[in-house]
Amino acid sequence: MTTETIQFETDYKRDFMIELREKVDAYFEENNLSKHANANMVIKSFIMIILYLGPYFLMMTGVIASIYLILLCWIIMGFGMAGVGMDLMHDANHGSYSKHKWINKGLSKSLYLLGGLPATWQIQHNNIHHSYTNIDGYDADIDPAPILRFSPHKPHRKIHRYQHIYGWILYGLMTILWITTKDFQQLYKYRKAGILERENLSFNKLMIELIFSKILYYAIFVAIPLIILPIPWYMTLLFFFVMHFIASVLLSAIFQTGHILPDSIYPLPDEDGNLENNWIIHQLKVTSDYAPDSKLLTWSLGGLNYHAVHHLFPNICHVHYKKIASIVKEVTDKHGVTYRIQPTFVKAIGRHAKMLKLLGQKQV
Repeated sequence: MTTETIQFETDYKRDFMIELREKVDAYFEENNLSKHANANMVIKSFIMIILYLGPYFLMMTGVIASIYLILLCWIIMGFGMAGVGMDLMHDANHGSYSKHKWINKGLSKSLYLLGGLPATWQIQHNNIHHSYTNIDGYDADIDPAPILRFSPHKPHRKIHRYQHIYGWILYGLMTILWITTKDFQQLYKYRKAGILERENLSFNKLMIELIFSKILYYAIFVAIPLIILPIPWYMTLLFFFVMHFIASVLLSAIFQTGHILPDSIYPLPDEDGNLENNWIIHQLKVTSDYAPDSKLLTWSLGGLNYHAVHHLFPNICHVHYKKIASIVKEVTDKHGVTYRIQPTFVKAIGRHAKMLKLLGQKQV
């Protein structure tokens, strides 16, 4: 079966779908607002870039030479790396940053600075994860290494009983996989599945782009620091790893707490590839918002605490999610549709840990 065979039930709660989309469109029309970035979004983007690259230039120019301050710089870069990913790259790759395609395409290249390839990210995240969220065999986000079990439909191993403990350590390796093997594996996988051909993408051109971007990334963030920083080479490599570990744990916690929860569903299509819900209802059943009252989290996480809203409207810039969330709440209440919201980030983390423990058991 390929993703093309999956079919959602388009007639189920059709009135709900229509009203939700109409009310969101009306909000932007009545307030004469663009669905894309505003001035605050642009300012935030610059802040995140400075948070990521500012410490790097301070180290490379010799302004900071103390080993302890150098470590602090790499730590700050870890937060900046996650910030660039959530607040800039993510929106750009969804085409929601600007109404101009060339701006989105240009800003999507910020993923090079994080060690990734835009094309493979867009296929996995935009095309597959957003379309087939939490569907086993389709959504790669619930299909990590066998040592982790994110779906009740996956084989159970004895070690999974402890994944709620060791899982957080493995989360810290996520971007390490980005900068090493993941893009190469995905590129071959997508060619074999015929996805590159369907997207009119050239495997050879993408491979050249991938190799060149990796060389450039390692030159900037590994080779140059090894040459310039006045500390032992192994400390530089350790600090580089610390940066990635921080960014990885943050990104994993922020994304996984939106989907892997005790009340999330893991639907399977029937033999004809049909699912019982329409796409919007499906997204509300597999995705949850959290910490909607936290201005700090909403600002720093690129609106991803409004994770359900993002999945419903991925082509709208995240600076609008708070307002859209109130519309989603109004329409879901009216139609008797469940809109899941965790009150705090800590609560969401706790529920995610609980689900990891549940999935670690043989029966869920």
